[in-house]
Amino acid sequence: MKLALIACVTLAFPFAGAAQQPADTVTLKPVVVTATRLPTRADEVPVAVTVLSGADLRAEGIRTVADALRLVPAAHVVTTDAYGSQTSLFLRGGESDYVKVLIDGVPQNSPGGAFDFSNLTTDNVERIEVVRGPVSVLYGSDAVTGVVQIFTRDGAGALHGSVGAAGGTYGTGAVDASLAAGNARAGFSLGASRFSSSGVYALDNEYRNAVLSARAHFQPDARSTAALAFHYGDARYHFPTDGAGNVVSNNQHQLDRGPSAALDLSRAFSDRVDAHLTADWHRDNYQYAIAPNGPGDTTTFPYSSSDWVTRDGVDGRANVRVGGGEVVTLGAAFEREAMEGTTLGTARARNDGAAYAQVLTGLDRSLGFTLGGRLEDNQRFGTYGTYRAGASYRLSPVVRAIASVGTGFKEPSFYQNFATGFVRGNPNLRPEHSFSWETGVEYTAPGSRLGLRATYFDQRFRDLIDYNGADTVTNYFNVPGADARGVEVTGAAALGARARVSFGYTYLHTRVTEGGTDSSATGLFLTGRPLIRRPRHSATLGLGYRLAGRGSLDLSALYTGDREDLDYGTFTRATLPSYLRVDLAVDYELVAGRGGAPGVAVSGRVENLFNRAYQEIRNFPARGRTLLFGAQVRFGS
Repeated sequence: MKLALIACVTLAFPFAGAAQQPADTVTLKPVVVTATRLPTRADEVPVAVTVLSGADLRAEGIRTVADALRLVPAAHVVTTDAYGSQTSLFLRGGESDYVKVLIDGVPQNSPGGAFDFSNLTTDNVERIEVVRGPVSVLYGSDAVTGVVQIFTRDGAGALHGSVGAAGGTYGTGAVDASLAAGNARAGFSLGASRFSSSGVYALDNEYRNAVLSARAHFQPDARSTAALAFHYGDARYHFPTDGAGNVVSNNQHQLDRGPSAALDLSRAFSDRVDAHLTADWHRDNYQYAIAPNGPGDTTTFPYSSSDWVTRDGVDGRANVRVGGGEVVTLGAAFEREAMEGTTLGTARARNDGAAYAQVLTGLDRSLGFTLGGRLEDNQRFGTYGTYRAGASYRLSPVVRAIASVGTGFKEPSFYQNFATGFVRGNPNLRPEHSFSWETGVEYTAPGSRLGLRATYFDQRFRDLIDYNGADTVTNYFNVPGADARGVEVTGAAALGARARVSFGYTYLHTRVTEGGTDSSATGLFLTGRPLIRRPRHSATLGLGYRLAGRGSLDLSALYTGDREDLDYGTFTRATLPSYLRVDLAVDYELVAGRGGAPGVAVSGRVENLFNRAYQEIRNFPARGRTLLFGAQVRFGS
């Protein structure tokens, strides 16, 4: 019955990620940068791209980037349980470390691709661009199944800002503030926030997260620009559970803190030639500690670790407009990755250099092509090449067909290469790599009030890295392969002047084609079995209504189908049942700001409205009904 309902609604209301758009129009042609590293209309690139507006996400009370990504087709977000717990993204069925995450161009992943989305907030976010499919040609390692790039707000207009506070279920509390101003010559934006929660367990489940972000731009003349972006996060999370979900300790916590910064310089030498230079730096401190619960506790042994991970790089590229809309991009990049601290014992580092090229031809005409290649020279695993090619063909003014093919890769982590002690790394691991292709068709009604898109994708992952605790020499091995293929059906429609509807459905089939050395029930890669935590069926439905120009009312539903997981309590494979989560949000301007007088807005959000019990990871119950209410003072807007 559920599948029949999903199929019927899919035909009626496909989703296009436009649940975040104003109700009087469905904006299906945003300009995106991440897909080609050039400002390009989304309806001209031959790959799937979703753009989420930061302002609309905040109006809906969506506090984290992870919850925002739940709206994206083929994006499956998995959270352990409470606020601050481990949060992973599986995009198009790939591994959770197959997505490159950028903030204003700065890589946020640990070397080897791992990224925890639990602490990444929507504060001071202008927009989020999600590109699905391999993008290693432009971004190197980690961009196997896609890229998530967060752009922070750029200062524009007269001085304006806001101060807000909120609180709710699970002892949650939040405060935030922002300030911005600017014109064509210069501008700035600042944002700061703090969120805290007492958690879902009765003991030792506290969480707090403080974020500071800033961005400034300067244009000394009509042909030159400079931009500087900064982001700092400081998060501490306490958890009383072991890997099987048992409450075992009240003295266990982890900490993640560190800054990232980016400097972007550009110069247009003529109408045909421009150049860009980007320098980035990201440094994270990861800490973990556990201590006995008291003098009588002889089962808990004290342990602590502290590691510093650094990524810094520089990227230079030139764009040459040949004529007729064709653009040739030639670029080179250098990155250094380093890790030092408790876990490895010995500090480790590796350098990576790359040269890449891309050609865009006639994307604004009926037939357009994208072709790119990249050659990577890594200090650890040598030379590696990737490519991407795509075509976009406009069958009519309202119908477009697309097709693309490409490869991606991901290097091993320092831990997988060099771990010592109880876990032993393997310095001979090969990089994981993929071959992917997709094809689709989209329809955009005149006036852009209705948009539909259907995409088929097929991916082959090879040399996946697997863990086998039983081996006495090394615990990490390359697994021959796994496949992931499926269909995305997406769309959005404006219903009159104030209402909008959006829907998305993804069918995903994953299979391990040849398993690894761990053939036990809890082995990650068992021949013929699906990859864990990837639902075969998933869907989203969004309904929005604008309240007389003074606010919005939004209802969203997320359906996640059955999927396999590992039960570390019984050391067996288990099936997680499907669930339907419904969220409701309202944002309303009580007092409109006029002249020098500030405005006042109130907001409310209810997550898991019907208090459904479900798990995203076996033995870790998800949050029940969660309420958060707040108010915000806005000035200068």
